[in-house]
Parts: sequence; structure tokens; C-alpha cells
Amino acid sequence: MSGIQIHNLVKQWDEVRAVDDVSFEVPQGSLTVLLGPSGCGKSTILRMIAGLEDASDGEILIDGNDVTREDPSRRGVSMVFQSYALFPHLSVRENILFGLKVRRVPVAEQEKRLLEAAELVGLAHLLDRKPANLSGGQRQRVALSRTIVSNQPVCLMDEPLSNLDAKLRAEMRDEICALQRKLSLTMVYVTHDQIEAMSMADQVVLLKGGQVEQVGTPTDLYEAPQTTFAASFLGMPPMNVIPLDQISGGEALQGGLPQARPDWLLGIRPEQIRIAENGIPVEVTAADYMGAETVLRLQHGKQVVMARVHGRPPADVGDKLRIAWAADDIHLFDENGARRGGPDTAVSQPAL
Repeated sequence: MSGIQIHNLVKQWDEVRAVDDVSFEVPQGSLTVLLGPSGCGKSTILRMIAGLEDASDGEILIDGNDVTREDPSRRGVSMVFQSYALFPHLSVRENILFGLKVRRVPVAEQEKRLLEAAELVGLAHLLDRKPANLSGGQRQRVALSRTIVSNQPVCLMDEPLSNLDAKLRAEMRDEICALQRKLSLTMVYVTHDQIEAMSMADQVVLLKGGQVEQVGTPTDLYEAPQTTFAASFLGMPPMNVIPLDQISGGEALQGGLPQARPDWLLGIRPEQIRIAENGIPVEVTAADYMGAETVLRLQHGKQVVMARVHGRPPADVGDKLRIAWAADDIHLFDENGARRGGPDTAVSQPAL
């Protein structure tokens, strides 16, 4: 069993600082997701943990041991790549066993691990097939099996589901989580998909521009985002973040913002907006009916506001409505985008 500690990690390429003083911990036996947009440094961090990229500065500790300059084969990690990285000329059996053969694991032990892993991921009847004769999900299971047979305590996954369709991604998310729990793996999982992060992670490390934006549980990041970036990155649709000085009319704000400055920003989740008799005036510019809910695109002055309401509300494009929300659902951010108040957080008291 191994936990991971990352201290002040840096990756520099000439003038480009792809990873900038990143620190976080991965608890032993947990599933931590590195989440963020393309180019934020999440895959680079994963590759530095694996030893596939050299760190420019900082420390990587696995199970308390400094492995920053250690050979990848001595780090006690396995890795699942986005591309599956299967040998096309080898069968499923040979692909799974390749690493064990290189490490000269006894044949009897190889066979034992192979059968256990294949049974776990449902490949026992496909061991003689070549990768070309497998579906995308089956190929991903081969990559997972290769990780399982390695018996390494740390598993690194670099966007392993991005090549699969939506239904299969959902199934594979469940399988990966079940395997992680069953094998008590310490797992670091890279994705740009917030659904994967919210549904799989024990802990999320949200990255932006090579730096850590926020670390916490999925609930922490969703219910108490510490920056406007965190607020707008998670959620579908994301949180509405509106300059207070561009909100006018209605009673939706009365009593809810006694400490706020005019240049601050108000955040409100789409699902917390309701159509009301008294509230902020808006015009419906789009209505996307999803069956159980409808997503409304609303215009308030120059601001677009997204609302997610139950069922099919009596609202069509061009209708003029009023919207409101509970004061307890409001999130406040200062002019720099930093959290100043919201649910479960006391609002600071600046001098107005």
C-alpha cells in the first residue's frame, strides 16, 4: 500500500512552465482525479509521477520514499494510457503477460495472475484474440488487466476512457471504481471530463495553467468553489457568475448580499434558479427540453443566465419572465475571482 506526496513540483521547457509549483497528496488506497482543461499540466504531472518525464524541480514521494530521480521500473507504479498501448501482433494473453515475462516472473505465477485478472474484467473467453478483433471497451479491459497482473500498489491512468462512446464510458467508470476498491489501489486518474471526476473521485485536484486551483472532494468543489474558475468548470450547465453591478430589478437579491461590494461577482447554480412572480426580469432565448428537466437560456441585459428547471416549464423562446433564488444559495466572489462567501462559508465584512 502506498500514498503519494507531491511537493512544489515544476516542469519547465525553455520559457514554458507547464507545471508551476504544484503540491498535493494522494491518500493511500484512494482515487484522486487530476481535472482541468487541455494544456493545464495534468498529464505532465502524471508522467512525472510515473518517471516518464523528468521533474525540473520539486519532490515526488511514494510510500514515503523520494522517487523523484528514481528509475520508472523501481517506483512501484503501473500505467494505463489513453491509446491502450497494446501490441497488435500479440494476443490478449500475450499482451497481458508481456510485462511479467520481461521481469522474469515464474511461469506458474504468470498463469495464476493472468486467470485472476482476466476473470475480474471479463476477458477469460477472449485470451486468444488479437487487439484488432476486440471492441474499444475490450481493449481497455486488456490494458486494465495488464495493470492488475503487475501487482503494483499505485495505478496511474491518463484519460483511459476518452476513445469510448458515452454509454461504454459510463460502464467502464463503474468497473474502474470497483476494481480500485477491490484491489485497494492508490489511483491517480487524469481527465478533462467533469462527469468522470464527480462520479469517480475520492479527491479532485483541479488545475489551471499548470497550477492547483482547488483540492477537495467532488462535493467540496461543487458546493464551495474557491474561485470563479472552479465555479464555472464544474456543473452542467456551469454556475452562473454575474457582476453584481449588472443585476437590476426584482427582489431576488434583497437581504442576501448585505456585505457585498458592487464590483464583486454573484454565483448561482442553474438548478437553484426558479421562475417567480417577483424577481429579476429576463427573456427566454433558448429552451432545451431534456425530458426530466429543461435548460433555459435567459437574457438579463447583457448577461446570459442559465437555469435548469424540473420537467417542462411554461416558457417558450421570446417569453419575458422573472427569476429568483434563495439567499442561502448565493456564492460571492471578489473582483479577483476569489471566494468571499456562500453556502457553508461566512461572508467576510469589508469596509464599503
